[in-house]
Amino acid sequence: MQSRQCFIVKGLLMAHLPRFILTLVVCACFVPDLVVAQQEQGPTPVTVVTLEPENVTLTSLLPGRVAASAEAEVRPQVNGIITERLFEEGADVTEGDPLYQIDMATYEAAVRQAQATVAQAEAQLRSAEREAQRLVELQSRNVASEQALDEATSTRDAAAAGLELAKAQLNSAEIELSRTTIRARLSGRIGLSLTSQGALVTASQSQPLTVIRNISPVYVDVTQSAADLLRWRRGETERDLEGADSTVRLKLADGSDYSETGQLKAAEPNVNPQTGVVTLRMQFENPDLLLLPGMYVQVEVPVEVAEAVYLVPQEGVIRDRRGRPLSWVVNGEGVIEERALSVIQNRGNDWVVDEGLNPGDRIVVAGFQKTAPGATVAPEERSAEPQQ
Repeated sequence: MQSRQCFIVKGLLMAHLPRFILTLVVCACFVPDLVVAQQEQGPTPVTVVTLEPENVTLTSLLPGRVAASAEAEVRPQVNGIITERLFEEGADVTEGDPLYQIDMATYEAAVRQAQATVAQAEAQLRSAEREAQRLVELQSRNVASEQALDEATSTRDAAAAGLELAKAQLNSAEIELSRTTIRARLSGRIGLSLTSQGALVTASQSQPLTVIRNISPVYVDVTQSAADLLRWRRGETERDLEGADSTVRLKLADGSDYSETGQLKAAEPNVNPQTGVVTLRMQFENPDLLLLPGMYVQVEVPVEVAEAVYLVPQEGVIRDRRGRPLSWVVNGEGVIEERALSVIQNRGNDWVVDEGLNPGDRIVVAGFQKTAPGATVAPEERSAEPQQ
């Protein structure tokens, strides 16, 4: 009604008042309507999260490489021609499985020759034993001399030693023959064959025939500064980590988290003189064989426990023009206050904050576009699982 009256007044005075005075009259008529609209709208609703201090385990992200927990390079122990490959490349093998076959003809002949030598030595020993026994009987009747008996005994002992030597040579020949079948000395996953049928190989050659790696579990070698290592050696880290989550987590090259957790196994007792770092070895289970030797990863290692800090959702932290972190806090009167924060590090979807907040503070996490610091708002607590 009031707006309608204003338009009537405007029409009556349009022909009689200057344009400036007419504009003032029209604006004065609409001001009460704007005020009423603002009063009817009320405080702007915003979404908040109430924070309480807690103890948080701080971590350090270290670069590393995956390494096999065991690795064996397969090399021949005898000379010969490869006649057959007995495994499938990339398959799992068990210790003792045959991998390659070397031509056995020469080594079978050596075994037969050694067997003949053993038979000859056994015959010589039997003859020497009969001769020694005969001389013992003759000497008991004073028919044979002591010298003849001593010579027979020495011949018998020499024949026994010759038999043992022949047996040792036979055993060596049999070992050489058995080595013509090259077997796996480690259970694991075998790689590509680096030789083929018909190739000549030599004993203890520098070029391996293939490589077997045990990749379940795997090691992850990471580097850490010598200063941090000294801190650990002195036990400071153990005191800092008392009651903390000591689990070691892994981040893959694509940024995703690895499902299995690991543990620290050992530290290299040597500092790199050029970089000033040491190598730490972690062990991780690898049931799905997702981790492969040589793969680049990052290890999240617990460093210390930060007491009475706040986990602030990342959507509740904004930056000023200088890049400093800020949060909007709703005070007891429902008015937004701007707080400067001290961020230690990130943890998942939260920031770890040690300064700038108080117990029970309500942080604005949604509704920034509709309000500003100093405005009165209607805070609404966010549910436990925020909407994505």
